[in-house]
Amino acid sequence: MAVFDGFEPVIGLEVHAQLQTDSKIFCGCRVQYGAEPNSLTCPVCLGLPGALPVLNQRAVEYALRVILAVGGTVRQRSVFARKNYFYPDLPKGYQISQFDKPIGEGGGISFTLEDGSEKTVGLIRIHLEEDAGKSLHPESGEPYTQVDLNRCGTPLIEIVSQPDIHAPEEAYAYLVKLKQLLQYLEVCTGDMEKGHLRCDANVSVRPQGASELGTRTELKNLNSFKHVEKALRFEIERQVGLLTSGSVVEQATLLWNEKTGAAEMMRTKEESHDYRYFPEPDLVNLVVDDAWINDITGAMPELPDRKAARFISEYGIREYDAGVLTDSRPLADYFEAVMAGFDDGQAAANWISTELLASVKESESDIADYPVRPPMIADLLKRIKSGEISGKIAKEVFAEMAATGKEPAAIIKEKGLVQISDESQLEPIIDSILNAHPDNVEKYKSGKTKVFGFFVGQVMKETRGQANPKVVNDLLKRKLDG
Repeated sequence: MAVFDGFEPVIGLEVHAQLQTDSKIFCGCRVQYGAEPNSLTCPVCLGLPGALPVLNQRAVEYALRVILAVGGTVRQRSVFARKNYFYPDLPKGYQISQFDKPIGEGGGISFTLEDGSEKTVGLIRIHLEEDAGKSLHPESGEPYTQVDLNRCGTPLIEIVSQPDIHAPEEAYAYLVKLKQLLQYLEVCTGDMEKGHLRCDANVSVRPQGASELGTRTELKNLNSFKHVEKALRFEIERQVGLLTSGSVVEQATLLWNEKTGAAEMMRTKEESHDYRYFPEPDLVNLVVDDAWINDITGAMPELPDRKAARFISEYGIREYDAGVLTDSRPLADYFEAVMAGFDDGQAAANWISTELLASVKESESDIADYPVRPPMIADLLKRIKSGEISGKIAKEVFAEMAATGKEPAAIIKEKGLVQISDESQLEPIIDSILNAHPDNVEKYKSGKTKVFGFFVGQVMKETRGQANPKVVNDLLKRKLDG
């Protein structure tokens, strides 16, 4: 539990996740990032008179996946409500959301902190709602703000945590785990740059050991998990500074300014009654029966923690490697596809965690689009294991695979990279090197055994790295110790 000058932070997070549906939540308009402004709208999402909303079934199914994955309770009869407020990018003057009867309640997100400790943050609720449009504020002095209403009606779930977080680092770890879960469930891309995942943070501080909560503020405009961590640290220190100097913290909404590294006042914080919630008259209650819940449960994918545990038991890999390989679902699927053609889990984990991921990062591509496919990696690893090529040669072959997309066999043949394991081929090369360096031979025989590495290096240089290191070591020892 983090303590700042005798004060304990209390943090709750509200995460809006954009659901990966093809159409909006209450109309048939397409959901597409980057489309021509105001080109994806209709009378329903613009709130024109007489237009009636119709609920998107896929959005409900995605919400159910998340509720079940976090161990929450599905409310079998939930209610949509109008949340009334006025803003240029909200053409109806209200947002259809859920208030006192959300579709999901309870559950939690468990994660591991950097020090290895485990923590679970409880959830208050998960509810469905529609997104507002987007205001495009001027950056070069224009005397107007533009409004793009394409985003109006985009389906969202809001995931509201309990105030169980007590340090900025915990908030960061929670968000990383939540994003991973949403991606595994294939309900949200988690792309914060495109606004697909947005986070608001509520934070207060109280004297260490106190049970009563302090006055909270809300932080908005948090465009990355690192910004969340930095903004929370700033606001905690600001509140502690106010209280230790005898001042008070005022309830307010603050905007995080990454350029200045400070939070700026946006408005006095609203309470729920300020939004004048009332049931949405144009939508019936949402009823989710047991059969529907059972269908969703039966189709749930294997989640990251369970997958990591299975990788350890089934493939015999280390816990750390299992964590790396299950970081994303595409990476976990890639590893399993490699294992379909190879039988050494740890060797595959080592290669993917180092060589492959470094190359993917350097190419700035996604693993799903990476030119080296899993069967090619399995083939390469089998050739290392059989002794056909050395690990060093394999790296050269892999680099060529990444650059050209060619199969390992073709590259090995073209470049003549087959490992030399035949003693009759290596022996004359070793004899020649020993004869050329009698002084180093004498040093070795007099007890200076570190010179052994010199001879190995010379053999590898002479064979362009193709000599089998084990055979080279055995031959050298036999000749130098004989």
